Amino acid sequence: MVTAGDIVPLTIEKPAAGGRMIARADRLVVLVAGAIPGERVRARIERVAKGVAYATTVDIDDVSADRRAADADPLCGGCLYAHIAYPRQLELKSLVVADAFRRVAHLALPGDVTVVASPEEGYRMRARLHVRGRVCGFFREGTHELCDARQTRQLLPATVDLLDRLAGTDDSLPPGLREIEVTENLDASHRVVHLDFAADTPRPESQRLERLAAMDGLTGLSSPWGSFGDPHVTDTIRIGDRPGVPLRRHVLAFFQGNRYLLHQLVAHVTGKIPLDADAIDLYAGVGLFAVTAASTRGARVTAVEGDRTAAADLAVNAAAAEGVVAVHQSVEEFVASSAGAAPANRLTMIVDPPRTGMSRAALDGVCRRAAQRLVYVSCDVATLARDARRIVDSGYPLIEVDAFDLFPNTPHVETVAVFERS
Repeated sequence: MVTAGDIVPLTIEKPAAGGRMIARADRLVVLVAGAIPGERVRARIERVAKGVAYATTVDIDDVSADRRAADADPLCGGCLYAHIAYPRQLELKSLVVADAFRRVAHLALPGDVTVVASPEEGYRMRARLHVRGRVCGFFREGTHELCDARQTRQLLPATVDLLDRLAGTDDSLPPGLREIEVTENLDASHRVVHLDFAADTPRPESQRLERLAAMDGLTGLSSPWGSFGDPHVTDTIRIGDRPGVPLRRHVLAFFQGNRYLLHQLVAHVTGKIPLDADAIDLYAGVGLFAVTAASTRGARVTAVEGDRTAAADLAVNAAAAEGVVAVHQSVEEFVASSAGAAPANRLTMIVDPPRTGMSRAALDGVCRRAAQRLVYVSCDVATLARDARRIVDSGYPLIEVDAFDLFPNTPHVETVAVFERS
């Protein structure tokens, strides 16, 4: 019987969602960190729970040709796949998507999933870092221990330099800083931070925050006590040879995080909307898909966003684009009403929910709308597969699945599934 602390020989079979790899011992499924399918390893059992063991690789008896040296802490956020050659990472993510649809949704995919590759360094435009003392960084997986964000190479070096200077500023930084959220635009010409403080932090003098906002490399700063400079960044989305689409977003508004694949992802999703058609964009954020679809596809789009900060940006972006109606309302409330109705045979619906997927009320409302096509954008393939089962059962065959590697060196992948009424 396998118990915590044992070191056991294992043959790694395939990837599991979440970053570990699957092996078997004593009729237990073992989820192994730091391994690659095909390897024979020795791993230390961390714990056993509900018939599943968790283990970490301590030695490798048969090394995969896809193993590479990784100079980053493998448990630092963004590094769980760093020991795997990048082309193999893409293959593993394709397998994870197919496995989730098969295991969770009991659906076979229409074909192999192609995962669009990204440069591995400097891809990230948004990040939340934790501050302890005068040091900021990511948390190590499953802990509150800080690790150096620089080693992950997700952020541009200039961004990390700025964050280090900000966290280490002794004369201007108010006490009680717990987190820094940073966002920047595609070319990093705009960079804004939001400072999050402990609840009992006294209000600092405005001059202290103004001095921080004036730091070289910052264009704006947001805090619980107000903003200094411009708390927004602006990007221009370009699809083919069409005029660029400007989009404003607040530092606290959700936005897709990979600067290198942003245009490809947007072109792929909006390309699923027929020309001069009607569309509803749920969980629309600041209008990334909605405004681009109106500008490049001639679509008439109702864009729905429940978050107050993102909805404010959506209203501004929609006002500057012909053909977009912005709605500040929860998705559940919107789909329960008749607002935004369009003839079903002309309607495409886009949904881009949070990692938890769609609520039952939201998904039931979407399916009742009986649109011709449903495009589901997801950062969590397990919740996508769960919702896909219900969508298919509602009369929407799954016709296409593609993926974009917005998160290199991690197990995460952005998946786009298309369902269409026959």
